[in-house]
Amino acid sequence: MIALEKRPQPSRLLSALTPVLAVIATMIAGGIMFAALGKDPFEAIRTIFWDPIFNEQFASFSRPQLLVKAAPLILIAIGLSLGFRAGVWNIGAEGQYIIGAIAGAAVGLAFYPYESFIVFPLMVIAGALGGFLWAMIPGLLKVKFHTNEILVSLLLVYVAEFILASMALGALRNPEGAGFPGSRNLKDYPSAFNAELIPGTGAHWGVVAAIIAVIFAYVLFSKHMMGFHIRLAGQAPKAARFAGVEPARLVLFCLGMSGALAGLAGLFEISGPAGQVSIDFNVGYGFTAIIVAFLGRLHPVGILLAGLLMALTYIGGELASFMLGIPGAAIQAFQGMLLFFLLAVDVLTNYRIRFGKREVA
Repeated sequence: MIALEKRPQPSRLLSALTPVLAVIATMIAGGIMFAALGKDPFEAIRTIFWDPIFNEQFASFSRPQLLVKAAPLILIAIGLSLGFRAGVWNIGAEGQYIIGAIAGAAVGLAFYPYESFIVFPLMVIAGALGGFLWAMIPGLLKVKFHTNEILVSLLLVYVAEFILASMALGALRNPEGAGFPGSRNLKDYPSAFNAELIPGTGAHWGVVAAIIAVIFAYVLFSKHMMGFHIRLAGQAPKAARFAGVEPARLVLFCLGMSGALAGLAGLFEISGPAGQVSIDFNVGYGFTAIIVAFLGRLHPVGILLAGLLMALTYIGGELASFMLGIPGAAIQAFQGMLLFFLLAVDVLTNYRIRFGKREVA
């Protein structure tokens, strides 16, 4: 019989090294998978993790893309970490990301072709508000009717995808686009375009927002009473109630903040790298950010590093698909292995495996 037995005192060193061990295990398992596909595992791992940064043939394009890919992941993951630490499980950040993008783009397109510095700030507010309001649906349902926020937020992702398709084919479709789906390209509308702040670096306003979010979360968790309430609610819910923590207020705060940050990520993406409302706008950043949050140990600085690492797997994965012919599904499986091994190492950190005979009652 195989059983898990809780360790009296988990190793602090092993807990700290969990993300590193998970990455190493992912590389090993991923190498085996690539070998099974008939690819050189060492070349595949090198292409994913090394070439985008250090191979001069690709680095000039890949390095700026690192910030472009990392910014939405970090923004969303910071928001998710607030709830995850408090035991509030927002799994529908992808939907909030989509709605924030639609709301922000709709405001920008409503002003077209009017040129003014006020257009982009209004888009930012609309993007944050859109994500916030979409996250409030599972929040209010949980507070008022005790529904499961995991199921509600996840199912709302599919609703958001239908709304996205509807907007791309209907209300926001480009009237000069010859009937093709998709809105006007915001890159052609300077007042609504999220351009690079420093040419050639990939750094746009979304990158700035991600850095601000990391600083905000760090100060919140380490200096503010709300951060203490979030940690207490996640570690000892009963003690949190005795300490005066209001569960309903905490749920709405965590879901609202995570929704607003996901909405901002969607706005910065649709007004910058993506450029327009289209049927295939969403690429799964809201789900990948869950991996980033846990890989970063729900700590703001850890999330910053994990976001950069996950962005590297996006860029390196695209490069490996192009250069080595590795299927896109294999790259997605490789990214998913990160969360699997992270959870596995977490379990082995807190529990030991016991082998023995089944006791007869």
